[in-house]
Amino acid sequence: MIPADLEAKIRRLHHVETWPVGTIARQLGLHHSTVRRVLLTDGVPLTAIPTRPSKADPYVPFIESVLKQYPDVAASRIFDMVRERGYTGGPDHFRTIIARYRPHKPMEAFLRLSTLPGEQAQIDWGSFGHIEVEGARRALCAFVLVLSYSRWMFLRFGYDQRMGSFLAHHEAAFGSIGGVVRTSLYDNLKSAVTQRIGDAIVFNETLLAFANHYRYEPRPVAPFRGNEKGRVERGIRDVRTSFFAARTWTDLDDLNAQAARWCREVRGARKHPEDRTRTVAEVFEEERGRLRPLPSDAFPCEDRVEVRVGKTPYVRFDSNDYSVPHTTVRQSLTVVASPETVRVLDGTQVITRHVRSWGKGKQIEDPAHIAALAARKAEAREGHAMNRLFTAIPTARGLIEQLAERGGNIGSAVARLGELLDAFGPDALTIAVAEARGADAPHVAAVRQILDRHRQEADLPPPIAVVLPDDPRVRKVVVRPRPLSAYDQLKTRKGGDRG
Repeated sequence: MIPADLEAKIRRLHHVETWPVGTIARQLGLHHSTVRRVLLTDGVPLTAIPTRPSKADPYVPFIESVLKQYPDVAASRIFDMVRERGYTGGPDHFRTIIARYRPHKPMEAFLRLSTLPGEQAQIDWGSFGHIEVEGARRALCAFVLVLSYSRWMFLRFGYDQRMGSFLAHHEAAFGSIGGVVRTSLYDNLKSAVTQRIGDAIVFNETLLAFANHYRYEPRPVAPFRGNEKGRVERGIRDVRTSFFAARTWTDLDDLNAQAARWCREVRGARKHPEDRTRTVAEVFEEERGRLRPLPSDAFPCEDRVEVRVGKTPYVRFDSNDYSVPHTTVRQSLTVVASPETVRVLDGTQVITRHVRSWGKGKQIEDPAHIAALAARKAEAREGHAMNRLFTAIPTARGLIEQLAERGGNIGSAVARLGELLDAFGPDALTIAVAEARGADAPHVAAVRQILDRHRQEADLPPPIAVVLPDDPRVRKVVVRPRPLSAYDQLKTRKGGDRG
């Protein structure tokens, strides 16, 4: 930009004194392009300004035809095209040559938009990099609401842009300003607009329900109309330069506390751009009385996600696993998450709740869930071991019943009798159990003593215990012994071959 008096001098020298562009530029110490730009505003065509012969002159008709068809094509692309057609000049000043013939679009004028108090708010997200939370890398997002009349701002930071967070920020903003505007402007946010084709808008159903609850109209901003949401865009730029730059904080709560103080004490103390006699805070106090009252009940501002429990009793939400009762495996449940809590629902019944983790790859467990699963596994193992014992030794049931009547530990007794079954076999154990019951000694120690005595009397070596897993595919394998005479036949046959 140059001073107005200098522009007037350029026009006078050209129109009155008929000086060429080069002479004006030399005499006034300006670049020739500056002189030409000033004369262009008076409607002086560049082709009417005398220029020196150029190697590009034979290619001017081609350049004009390209620019007529593609007015926004880059000068570098046209340079490549004319070079392919024999142009031998260099790239220096070629951009100036293209500018001489490029059609100039009229600059679009925008109306200054004004609103009434309490009429409109502009809402948008701002991205402020990433931070580490519980060992995970999370996005740092800023929710910004600017009241169009007073320019009062509500600013709050969070870790995501999910719908639950989006609505929770709205609710916090309405509570902070003490009411609701009649219209909220949104850009093409994924949180607000799910589909847009031209003027056809499909708003997010949850946002529509929220707007209906608070009785305001959600309104989209027209594409490429930055002036319609300029107040929130300038507000986000203000947050970047005036608040966020070079700022330190301890955690998210501290950052949001500092943001609220900045909105109140710094931004609120500035002069209102349309009334320099008052501050933004003073105009906001006027606007506050025009806001619509808040509803008596709150809207459920939480994320709802349908999940499927697999073989293990956990549900996954936001890259973390949360435990559920083991009775819900292989079922479909619903996760309802707020910034602080994760609840798991079976229909409308809350079956568990956890403190929300903002880390990633975490396994959040309720000790009661793990204990119940371990107890169920122990019961299953005990039941399997009992079935196996009673199937092999039917008389063992009576021994266990006598043991239970005397306050013995049934689980331990079944497990130890199962070990004796593996070591001594069903025949020996059946005899020992019958003898123990006959002696009124229903104890595993008595059964073991009888087994050892019988082996000593038979002059047999002590048994070698073979530990097998509780897998029927292993325990039910039947080994059929072969008669030793078959091996004698093989030996005889082999000797006969030698003969």
